[in-house]
Amino acid sequence: MKTYTYLALGDSYTIGESVDLDKNFPNQLAASLKNDSTLIEQPKIVAKTGWTTDELISAIKSTELKNKYDFVTLLIGVNNQYRGYDIEEYRLEFKQLIEIAINKAENNPQKVFVVSIPDYGVTPFAQNSDSEKIGNEIDQYNQIAQEITKSFNANYLDITPISRLAKTDNSLIADDGLHPSAKMYQLWVNDLVKQIKSLQ
Repeated sequence: MKTYTYLALGDSYTIGESVDLDKNFPNQLAASLKNDSTLIEQPKIVAKTGWTTDELISAIKSTELKNKYDFVTLLIGVNNQYRGYDIEEYRLEFKQLIEIAINKAENNPQKVFVVSIPDYGVTPFAQNSDSEKIGNEIDQYNQIAQEITKSFNANYLDITPISRLAKTDNSLIADDGLHPSAKMYQLWVNDLVKQIKSLQ
């Protein structure tokens, strides 16, 4: 029986702000991938609510990690957008992060899975904000992430349309009115599992 190792890099959407730890998407993903012939170690999660790309880079450097993982997920950028950072900084730092992710994935870009940034503009948290502006800026960030991901021949999963379903479905939002619920994470995981299994 093979035991896989998994590294998850990100921010609040990876650590699973406002949901139980076992309901964040890395832990739901690991649980979904387990079967009679496959075991997944407890995911190594390097993520914190509020982190921007530069903060994630710094945290990776100061965190003790294995040299290699069987697969890596990366979801980062919403806090760059929220803080109004220069989008070109994101381009440079995201490129660094995907290089780090590939390095940790045995230098195999096919073992790296980038997840798009959700659109928090549809959440109750943003009801007094310009939701259209937020959505447009998230799309710009995601376009950069997708371009860079594809240029490295890694995998990109666009979950942003799923996140926008929360506009009319409160069950997809956590109790804090901002972050995804366990139910939404499960929808992401369903698509991620398909992507990962298609490559095995």
